[in-house]
Amino acid sequence: MSAPLLALRGLTVDFGTDGRFSRAVDGVDLAIAPGEALGIVGESGSGKSVTWLAALGLLPTKARVTGSVRLESQELIGTSARTLEQVRGKRIAMIFQDPSSCLNPVHRIGWQLVEALRLHRGLAGKSAEAEALRLLDQVGIADARRRLQDYPHLLSGGLNQRVMIAMALAGQPDLLVADEPTTALDATIQAQILTLLRGIRQDTGMALVLISHDLGVVAENVDRVAVMYAGRLVEEAPGTDLFGAARHPYTQGLLAALPALTGPRRRLTAIPGTVPEPWNLPAGCRFAPRCPVAEARCNSVPPPARSVGFRHVTACHRQVELGTSVWSSPQALQAAE
Repeated sequence: MSAPLLALRGLTVDFGTDGRFSRAVDGVDLAIAPGEALGIVGESGSGKSVTWLAALGLLPTKARVTGSVRLESQELIGTSARTLEQVRGKRIAMIFQDPSSCLNPVHRIGWQLVEALRLHRGLAGKSAEAEALRLLDQVGIADARRRLQDYPHLLSGGLNQRVMIAMALAGQPDLLVADEPTTALDATIQAQILTLLRGIRQDTGMALVLISHDLGVVAENVDRVAVMYAGRLVEEAPGTDLFGAARHPYTQGLLAALPALTGPRRRLTAIPGTVPEPWNLPAGCRFAPRCPVAEARCNSVPPPARSVGFRHVTACHRQVELGTSVWSSPQALQAAE
């Protein structure tokens, strides 16, 4: 693996309420190489979005962020607001799951695109307008010149998401963080947006972080996958290894809940329970209360991350055998019921 473009080391996020702090992200270590596509998966409440909002300094002041986030040789945690403004949009861009809430409803699409170009690349006038047209063409918006005069409410959800992608590309970033970019879209538009992101990566060499709870979306669009649960990374592996030979019970549970498109029919197994709240986290393994193979030590001792294959790391006390799933046992089926 080449030197990382962005490296997170021991990233921790605490939110303060009434003088108490709740831990939303706990010691996350992640790195992404130039041009690489990394998928972040997990249930709602696992800390996926908070991790990247913290990395970009986008959390409110009540959040306490510690650890390290290095963009090549530049440390972002604790740096000045001015420095972060130069990084956000220009080096690292982010698109969100609800484009309609991110676009300003009182300004035309063209005005918002030109503003991004002015801030990140110093363009203005005719050159900015020409570049705005090129960006809309790049993201597949027909009749781009007319669309520059439209307000966000005149566009569909899919078109608004394309506009958001165009704005993210305005600064020619090295890394694009896409936070659930297809959640509010129908299946056909989802496929179009994902195909668009793939094409842009191939054309520009941009790295991508794709945050999603949809394993199918992640499987087809990333090189490597990191699985988060209750603020911690529980498994990280190349995509083919993770989907073909997951080793952590939580990852296996996510896969066991997916229906197979081919082969014999099998019973789907839902993971019992819910993700614990940040103010009520288990002392040991965060997944232990929902795990069908948890041992006594799982309830009191946090499992260390260890290598189980090439670039395949998992945090589990048990050495799950390759090619087996703990969710195929009668014990797991009974727990799910």
